[in-house]
Amino acid sequence: GLGQDSVPYMLCLIHILEEWFGVEQLEDYLNFANYLLWVFTPLILLILPYFTIFLLYLTIIFLHIYKRKNVLKEAYSHNLWDGARKTVATLWDGHAAVWHGYEVHGMEKIPEDGPALIIFYHGAIPIDFYYFMAKIFIHKGRTCRVVADHFVFKIPGFSLLLDVFCALHGPREKCVEILRSGHLLAISPGGVREALISDETYNIVWGHRKGFAQVAIDAKVVNDCVYSKTGLFRWLYEKFRYPFAPMYGGFPVKLRTYLGDPIPYDPKITAEELAEKTKNAVQALIDKHQRIPGNIMSALLERFH
Repeated sequence: GLGQDSVPYMLCLIHILEEWFGVEQLEDYLNFANYLLWVFTPLILLILPYFTIFLLYLTIIFLHIYKRKNVLKEAYSHNLWDGARKTVATLWDGHAAVWHGYEVHGMEKIPEDGPALIIFYHGAIPIDFYYFMAKIFIHKGRTCRVVADHFVFKIPGFSLLLDVFCALHGPREKCVEILRSGHLLAISPGGVREALISDETYNIVWGHRKGFAQVAIDAKVVNDCVYSKTGLFRWLYEKFRYPFAPMYGGFPVKLRTYLGDPIPYDPKITAEELAEKTKNAVQALIDKHQRIPGNIMSALLERFH
């Protein structure tokens, strides 16, 4: 049969390779290599995402050094951090290009000036949004404010990073004020909860949250929906119910961010209706661009297509 024929064929192939490379017992080497792969794969799965956290702390160290070197300029300049933002954005954009072949489709939908509310799907490690913010700063020259979960502000060392890149916790009145001042503001309605319990089917987990919709109505701005296509970055949440559960991911998979068509301001729409309309727009982006369920190997292979 086919199975019986394949065994001597593989043995023959191993002997040919042994003679070709001038080594003996190639089969033992292959078995040992397979054993090492089996041993170290779990370690690689756990270590790679922490490399992203390491990069974040390197960014924080750079910001502290930058602040020390420019402390005298602070009293005379309103744009002290522009140089730091540009440097950090360039470095993260370079990392995105090399490690993920990162692309943004629809950047022209981000306005050159004036306010806009950006609604995005929250991945387990929202590194795609870090890359997206870097792209906005490089190509539009604008800093995108972002609403972050309260636990982020409690992470040791993150306060300067959050301050420089204009992260805020809210409340709704502050978000409206930022938009009325003509800035870009990004909100993930699902937040950390979406990051924790969503899976490879990329379900939108917004519950009954509609505060972001009320912000858009009060500020009279358009909504831009954003989704990043990726096969990875999911928290292990079966046992742990806290954001610092063990995580995996960080592979050099292809990352693409897609922007949907802006949802214009409508004075007649309610917050509930706008929230549902926005949710459907994000879901449409997922249905159009994301392979369901997400798969590690297919995401890796996309780097070569």
